[in-house]
Amino acid sequence: MENPENLSPEELATKKEEMLTFYKESMPYLQAQFEYEELLSRIDEMRLKRTQIQMTYAQMMAPPEEELMREPEAEDDTLAQPPEQAPKKKRKLKTEA
Repeated sequence: MENPENLSPEELATKKEEMLTFYKESMPYLQAQFEYEELLSRIDEMRLKRTQIQMTYAQMMAPPEEELMREPEAEDDTLAQPPEQAPKKKRKLKTEA
C-alpha cells in the first residue's frame, strides 16, 4: 500500500472514495453475519436455560444425599446398626482336649 504522505490531495480523495465504496458494498454481508451471530447467541442462551432447568429438575427428583450415603438395608438388623449399639455376641473359649 502506498504511503498516504506521498499521495497528492486528488489521489488521497480517490483512495478515500474507494474505501468508502468498499465498506458500503460490504454492509449487506456484514449485516447478514451480524444476524447469524445474534441467532447463534440466542440459541446458546436457550440451550443453557434448558440445561439449567433439566439440572434443577434432576436435583429435585433425586433422593437426598443422606439416603445415598446409607448402606442398603441388611436382612440382619445388627449389620445396619453402629457397632456400639449392636448386641454383643458371646465368645466361646477353646477347651483343651
